[in-house]
Amino acid sequence: MSDHNDSPGQDGPEIEIQTLPLDAWHRAHDGRMVEFAGYHMPVQYEGIMAEHLWVRESAGLFDVSHMGQLQLIGDNVAKALEALVPGDISALAPGRMRYSLLLSDNGGILDDLMITNAGDHLYLVVNGAVKQDDIAHLLDHLPDDITINYNEDAALLALQGPKAVDVLARLVPGVEALVFMQAAPFEWNGVPLGISRSGYTGEDGFEISLPGESAVAFADALCAHAEVKPIGLGARDSLRLEAGLPLYGHDLDPETTPIAADLGFAISKRRREEGGFPGAERILMEREQGAIQKRVGLMIEGRQPVREGAVVVDADGSDVGRVTSGGFAPSVGAPIAMAYVPTAMATPGTVIQLVQRGKVHQATVTAMPFIPHRYVRQPL
Repeated sequence: MSDHNDSPGQDGPEIEIQTLPLDAWHRAHDGRMVEFAGYHMPVQYEGIMAEHLWVRESAGLFDVSHMGQLQLIGDNVAKALEALVPGDISALAPGRMRYSLLLSDNGGILDDLMITNAGDHLYLVVNGAVKQDDIAHLLDHLPDDITINYNEDAALLALQGPKAVDVLARLVPGVEALVFMQAAPFEWNGVPLGISRSGYTGEDGFEISLPGESAVAFADALCAHAEVKPIGLGARDSLRLEAGLPLYGHDLDPETTPIAADLGFAISKRRREEGGFPGAERILMEREQGAIQKRVGLMIEGRQPVREGAVVVDADGSDVGRVTSGGFAPSVGAPIAMAYVPTAMATPGTVIQLVQRGKVHQATVTAMPFIPHRYVRQPL
């Protein structure tokens, strides 16, 4: 899932920036702290490029405790949630998880989220900057007999990279049996852990939910292994961009539909046939006929990155689209971007022009991900 960077507005009321359970730990490890999604968080330690490449080769520890961790409890809770998302939640077996989208009545994306069948409840991970909006939306739209618990004091860590499984299995034997999008409860030194084999980097890896008071000890235990280094938000963003994963608030927003965002896979087969989710009529029509615009990947010519906000122009120089994410991709070795372009320009290989601060850049539409995913999936 993605995440939204939302800094306090200059003209609005001053927002108190909060601290996470690992705040002092990050500072002790020379993390350069910034404000992100309402929290003080590390943007980098030794440098974005080095941290990015370390995750691709070894294992990186990310603090994503700003994300919202919710429990939904009640009879027929899966069916109730299906009224708000397009996924087949009723078919989700215990211990399995699914990427889905919280939709508005017109089919716009209010948030993207992960949903896990935890047996006696659904466990949701939602984006940090919009988690309060999500909770309010769920309270307004779910039946009164569904209980919503916000695990505000829990920490959420992500261990990502090809060596993550070896390290985590030394501390928590059994996690190696999980495959991509599976989750289970575990225990470490008496501390309850909720572990899923998932992440936001395109690499194999895990996300670990645990009590906030145990986060420092667990982070220390992970980083005691030579394969693990702490990784900041900067590398998290470049890794997810190479993986072709959208970032909420940038690549996704309430004006964007799942089809325009190229997230049609999040609409399960049964739901496509039955409908019954917000904006179904519009979304299913776009699925059949195509959306006006589509999110695509771009390889940028030259070495200069093209950032969010750059404009896509047609042959006449008219604005026809926008860049929503962009930067230099360390593993690709070139600048890349995501953009919304007219569907007629979305075919891989199409050469388009971008304008950033008055300068014209050439780009080529390319399939995503930019770097192949390395998820460990269930054998067929």
